Amino acid sequence: MSVKKALISVSDKTGLIPFARRLAAAGVEIISTGGTAALLKEAGVPVIGISEVTGFPEILDGRVKTLHPNIHSGLLAVRDNEAHQKQLEELNIETIDLVVVNLYPFKQTIAKPDVTFAEAIENIDIGGPTMLRSAAKNHAFVTVVVDADDYEQVMAEIEAGQDTTLETRRRLAAKVFRHTAAYDALISRYLSEQVGELLPESYTVTYEKAQDLRYGENPHQRAAFYRTPLAAGASIAYAEQLHGKELSYNNINDADAALAIVREFDQPAVVAIKHSNPCGVGIGADIREAYQKAYEADPVSIFGGIVAANRSIDRDTALMLKETFLEIILAPDFTEEALAVLMEKKNLRLLRIPTLNQPEPNTDNLFRIAPVAGGALVQDYDLKQLQDEEIRVVTERQPTAEELAQLKFAWKVVKHVKSNAIVLAKGNMTIGVGAGQMNRVGAAKIAIEQAGANAQGSVLASDAFFPMPDTVEAAAQAGVKAIIQPGGSVRDQESIDACNRFGITMIFTGTRHFKH
Repeated sequence: MSVKKALISVSDKTGLIPFARRLAAAGVEIISTGGTAALLKEAGVPVIGISEVTGFPEILDGRVKTLHPNIHSGLLAVRDNEAHQKQLEELNIETIDLVVVNLYPFKQTIAKPDVTFAEAIENIDIGGPTMLRSAAKNHAFVTVVVDADDYEQVMAEIEAGQDTTLETRRRLAAKVFRHTAAYDALISRYLSEQVGELLPESYTVTYEKAQDLRYGENPHQRAAFYRTPLAAGASIAYAEQLHGKELSYNNINDADAALAIVREFDQPAVVAIKHSNPCGVGIGADIREAYQKAYEADPVSIFGGIVAANRSIDRDTALMLKETFLEIILAPDFTEEALAVLMEKKNLRLLRIPTLNQPEPNTDNLFRIAPVAGGALVQDYDLKQLQDEEIRVVTERQPTAEELAQLKFAWKVVKHVKSNAIVLAKGNMTIGVGAGQMNRVGAAKIAIEQAGANAQGSVLASDAFFPMPDTVEAAAQAGVKAIIQPGGSVRDQESIDACNRFGITMIFTGTRHFKH
């Protein structure tokens, strides 16, 4: 076997001319279509027009040009099947040994903010995927290339032995089916969004590899980092790493958690994360004050943690950050002076996310996928914000203005703490966090113990309702003065009565924030 005839039709023409020239020099005849054929002719590469093969003109504005038996018979014929070969001879159809195709730029088209539905539809490729699938199915005999990165290996094998190896053809065929599956996933998602079917009967998503990881959560687990093909606002997947060693699986997971929390705040805010839970959150007049509060919230747990800021890091803040061992610092930007300070620590990872403070686009269409054995759970991201009109004071004592401000602050934090979750706050900073406990009063006791004497005069936020008044009783004993929780327990009145006995104000929000 040898590669004698190639069909080339590409939207992305990167590297095409030198590749086609080498094919022609190796004695390979090239069939091509439309703009690709014109480019090759202009470059002096001999080309056979697709209509010369099909005996039929390209019609319907190019919608129909390769969808023809003369093309697909040449691709799908089994070379060692005598009946197939006899039929080709009778119909005067020649085999095609190499297919080089990439598709209409559907992803790039729908990424444009002003794209119209009609424009998106015109950029759904039909002939390209059909040729790719035909060639990939018959990869025992046909080489198929969908990625310019594979040009060199394919060409080297042809020049060395007139054909590619079966191993290469099989690898390229698998790549083709991954490519067409991802392409169709984008189309199906786009069309489903257009008609409002966001959780349809089948749920298909696609991701593009950002990097291989050394390992997963633990050294014995394999892992890679993938990102969505279309950037969706502020994202760790599209962050710019300015400094430091390669990100790990746990780094990425924790950085994502830090980003989600810090985006809750309009004021200058800093979040310190450890194992996906906040160990310290602070807001201040500037980012330096916010970091000071986040640090003081838990100066032990922040060691080896991840810090996220929603303002640019300046030199003064950088000098403070430098004093603690941190894995990652992420922010919308860093001043040159701050970078000079922080880059002295060679392993410290610095991530810049310029879009950190921009509104999240298309929040109604964002879903979180959680794999389970044999399937997956799909749900909206928890982007619910507390509105003033949703606040319901259920106790005799009304909150003071300061207490209300601290309650709102704590509520933004507790939403991101693993359930069962309790957060104590005071002075625009967390002072105690109880996360991931099997009962609510246990989470409260952890948060209270962490706060110590500072719990006196603090506020408490709970991600879900109190099934009994024991959490209120523990809070009262510690000196907590105000509580915010969803409400909704059949025993709510017991907690309300307990608050009234202890002079605690309590707010119901009507919204639960479980996080598992």
